[in-house]
Amino acid sequence: MAFGGLEKKPNGSPMADINMTPLIDVMLVLLVIFIITAPLFTHAIRLDLPKVSSQAVRETPDTITLSIDDEGKLYWNDKPVTADEMRSRFAEAGKRASRPEIHLRASSATRYEVIAQVMGAAQQAGLDRIGFVTQPKAGKAQ
Repeated sequence: MAFGGLEKKPNGSPMADINMTPLIDVMLVLLVIFIITAPLFTHAIRLDLPKVSSQAVRETPDTITLSIDDEGKLYWNDKPVTADEMRSRFAEAGKRASRPEIHLRASSATRYEVIAQVMGAAQQAGLDRIGFVTQPKAGKAQ
């Protein structure tokens, strides 16, 4: 590695070597900064959360169970309905004093478009309490 000086050389050619010392200094400073700050990003609070066994939630009279199968067919409380019937029932339920909660049970193979249409119809009728019913994973302790 050549270090250039201020004196003039007889051949007059410019120095073609790159001075690596400043680059190495900058890289070492960045390395030290990352070594110091890395533990700050992984800091987590350890909590021992309480373990509670609970029973399954019982359906209240103010609950509508709307199921959607793989083909997109709709079932209102386990009875088949068309999309138009569903909208009219949503409108009736939206006019009640105590608006019911909708439990939406959709198959995992159901198209998202069908689910979005059901949710949009419910919101247009004023029913904004919509919950998705899922199955717990197998093998998980309760």
